[in-house]
Amino acid sequence: MVAKLSKKIAGEWLLVLSILGVMITSLYLHRFPGYDETDFKVVYILLVFLIIIKGLERTHFLHNVAARFERGKWLAQRLIILTAILSMFVTNDVALLTVVPITLALDVKDKELLIILAPFTANAASALTPFGNPQNIFIYFHYHLHPVAFVKTIAPFCGVSLACILFLSFKKADLSVENCRNSSMKLNWVGYSYLALFGCFILAILKIVPLATGGIVIIFALIFDRESFNIDWFLLATFLAFFGFTDNLEKIIHISINNPLEAFLYPALGSQIMSNVPGALFFADFTSNWKALLWGVSVGGFGSLVGSLASLISYRLYRAKTENQNRYLVKFHIYNYVLFAIGVATYILCFAR
Repeated sequence: MVAKLSKKIAGEWLLVLSILGVMITSLYLHRFPGYDETDFKVVYILLVFLIIIKGLERTHFLHNVAARFERGKWLAQRLIILTAILSMFVTNDVALLTVVPITLALDVKDKELLIILAPFTANAASALTPFGNPQNIFIYFHYHLHPVAFVKTIAPFCGVSLACILFLSFKKADLSVENCRNSSMKLNWVGYSYLALFGCFILAILKIVPLATGGIVIIFALIFDRESFNIDWFLLATFLAFFGFTDNLEKIIHISINNPLEAFLYPALGSQIMSNVPGALFFADFTSNWKALLWGVSVGGFGSLVGSLASLISYRLYRAKTENQNRYLVKFHIYNYVLFAIGVATYILCFAR
């Protein structure tokens, strides 16, 4: 029992460290961390999407999509383009929750590389639009920006990063399908219902319909498909612990950032510890240089596993389906820190002159 518990705790190291961070900072401040509506909204959105994806997986929808995707050439490049387009318009988290399960269902020789490239693509492409990820939404509204100015500022980062990712996608020549599967598995009415609910919730993310639409997903699963609640609850707990930890850090650390290079480097390096969404919320209080902040948290999404919570989502989905995670983490961090260094160099060339 002790060995089993120790193994479980070791597997949830990020959650454990986050909780320890909350406890230590709370004791130091003599206060509990504060949570706002945005924090709970992020967790709620993630919960709904995890339920939908589990439902689509259980009703063979992902199997059918994967079977169709296996046909034809340029598999890795097609997945990158799909991930990039989704990330720009429905956020990087949603893109990964959609593409990674599809990728895991593929019957290819080097699935690991495809999963590694997915969060890289999502982080790079989602940075281009004001609504591509949570930190962009915050910066866009916090600094009252014009959409054209926003896109023009961050476009060099997106272009260079995506070009590097496409280059990496050609690294392996054995991303071929081992056995093309039959895609004749038919969806039942539950599968079609999840597909319709997925479309409705995408509209909710785009603020076309109320976000409360997600409640329909939860009620539907409770009544008709309770097995779809077999999701990664530890991931949701990790998000909550992260938000509490960074809220406490904001009360401890007080700095003023004016230099353009510092206004970029602090968020970029800080994101390696606290992730780029909390990093944007944290450093926005200390700088008026929105361009440097935007670049900092965008580049900061590369690097460590926690640099972007989207990377964490991808890793957790991969870990649930495979045994060899150490090799994945080594490759992930090597490629990711190369992209981080390229991002820093690109910013210096574009702005810090």
